[in-house]
Amino acid sequence: MSPPDSIRSVNRGRPRLPSLLAATAVLAALAIAPQAHAGAQREEHLSNAVRTALAAAVAEDRSPPEPRFQSVVHKVDWLSRMADRLPRRQQPDLQTRVEFLKTVHYEATRAGLDPQLVLGLIEVESAFRKYAVSSVGARGYMQVMPFWSRTIGDGDAAKLFDMRANLRFGCNILRHYIDIERGDLYRALGRYNGSLGRPEYPTAVMRAAAKWAWTPPAPLVAQPSMPGPSPAAPSASTASPLQTRLSPRAGAPAPTS
Repeated sequence: MSPPDSIRSVNRGRPRLPSLLAATAVLAALAIAPQAHAGAQREEHLSNAVRTALAAAVAEDRSPPEPRFQSVVHKVDWLSRMADRLPRRQQPDLQTRVEFLKTVHYEATRAGLDPQLVLGLIEVESAFRKYAVSSVGARGYMQVMPFWSRTIGDGDAAKLFDMRANLRFGCNILRHYIDIERGDLYRALGRYNGSLGRPEYPTAVMRAAAKWAWTPPAPLVAQPSMPGPSPAAPSASTASPLQTRLSPRAGAPAPTS
């Protein structure tokens, strides 16, 4: 026997339990996941000279990013210390973390930026999520707005999810804003985030950058040698051929002037 019309109408208006549970799980995941921090950055008019310079700066480079350090010791120390601080959830294996850090250091210094500042900015912007997308459409590690790919790139916004392309765009855009603000990093960060004049974002980035601070290791100092007996002259059996030729023979007459 089919249920009365009144019961059928109630069942039609009631969501099924599996659908309700699935929707609840999705909402919970969204609430837990860290949100990208990008603001409502606006597209600004660029002169032809500035557009050309930025386009050249972000042009694709197929050579491997090899950062420069003062010494091999500094390079190993920086990479190892920064790799230990990166979140394992986003970059679980060491090779991926080292590749990411080498690219960050290379692109930051290439744009005249402090790599520690760039790491702090990435932490605030995307929490080191390669495929992060903000509510306004900013993409990737440094939350680059898609209009930049059209303004100074080849128009393919999908490339902003590529690690090196995203870091190159982000670093050069921040450098552009620093130049506009004549070195005022606080205001440049506000421009980058689309929140110029508000303190929250610049303060958050500067605080994060301080967490990524790195002190180069002290140079190795040679230990002074301990006093001891003077080394014996090499014997004929152990002396090198050159030493043998230069050493006077026993019983040989002293050279005359």
